Amino acid sequence: MPNSNRLAVLGGNPTFWEKIPICRPTLPAFEELSERFSEVLDTGQITNGKYVKEFERKCEEFMGAGNAVAAANCTSGLMLTFKALGLAGEVIVPSFTFSATVHSLLWNGLKPIFVDCDPETFNLNANQIEKKITAKTCAILGVYIFGNPPEILKLEELATEYNLKLVFDAAHAFGAKYHGRFAGNFGDAEVFSLSPSKLLVAGEGGIITTNDDELARRLRIGRDYGNPGDYNCELVGLNARLTEFNAILGIRSLKDLEINVSKRNRLAEIYRFFLGTLPGIAFQKIEEGLRSTYKDLSILIDPEKFGLGRDLAAFCLEKENISTKKYYFPPVHLQDACRSVCGENEGELPVTEHLSRNILSLPLYSHMSDEEAVKICEAIQKIHENREKIIKYLSLNSYAEVKV
Repeated sequence: MPNSNRLAVLGGNPTFWEKIPICRPTLPAFEELSERFSEVLDTGQITNGKYVKEFERKCEEFMGAGNAVAAANCTSGLMLTFKALGLAGEVIVPSFTFSATVHSLLWNGLKPIFVDCDPETFNLNANQIEKKITAKTCAILGVYIFGNPPEILKLEELATEYNLKLVFDAAHAFGAKYHGRFAGNFGDAEVFSLSPSKLLVAGEGGIITTNDDELARRLRIGRDYGNPGDYNCELVGLNARLTEFNAILGIRSLKDLEINVSKRNRLAEIYRFFLGTLPGIAFQKIEEGLRSTYKDLSILIDPEKFGLGRDLAAFCLEKENISTKKYYFPPVHLQDACRSVCGENEGELPVTEHLSRNILSLPLYSHMSDEEAVKICEAIQKIHENREKIIKYLSLNSYAEVKV
């Protein structure tokens, strides 16, 4: 590893010679999977075979959920869930989330009604939901932002009081806990992602959990075009089948899930320890009794206190070979695709827009070393210490890549 007292943006050596990615899948050796892969190729049963069923059963056992239905990905899982629920009208949803959360509603002809997020937990602010409920409201769609459980009890109470369906985009949340209970046991359905950036990795894929047996039946039909087996389609479905190869990888990944959640929580503590007292740096609040998966570790940067804005800090870290992401910028309600359908909403979600402009996700993955995390923290500390030099240097050298 390079050792330089001068930041790379000021002409020194970078903190890392090789790029540190924002995320990296934690994968087993091929030899651990090869026998099962060969079996699948020999049988020709490539989708929705015995390993998909085994994977679903093991997910049910792990979470204690009544039903786990495998899908091609989380997005198709969300789309199918709302289709299978047969909803029409408006759905309460946060804008501070990945675009697929809202796209699943738009694909079903549902209208997203955006509610601001909590400034500390970054999750949907349950206290602001009631004023957005109308006669057209049919559901609430909560999200585990970065793996942090939302206010599930309050959301359940609201859903019960107003006779609404409650669905969770739990893409980040496999392994998260809400007061001792695993994610996967709440609402009418929860939908998880198994993509390479998640803790439970199947390559691609999704898991829908529900304690409603009839909903699970409709989801299983829906992932196969809505065909119950006689080609007389019961509902308008999708091709959202999971392959046996993905299921095999998911089964193996599930074995290490608890270890990997623990590793990420330890790495998050390292980030909090080294950066927690740095001026202008704030972390997502994890309420007592909850466990986040830390799918992402994100910091909120106050430009005045830190001395540099989020974008300039990200630029400096890039020069140190440290990858970052601006999750979620822009928020969904300000994205072109949503504006074209929902209209202009700028200024209506002040907390969401503030977070979006100032948040920065740092590298975090399950097999990341403690040393790497410490080095990243040291780079951020050094950027803060040299904030005035950085602004002066970039101004004098006319850097077109970044707004100083």
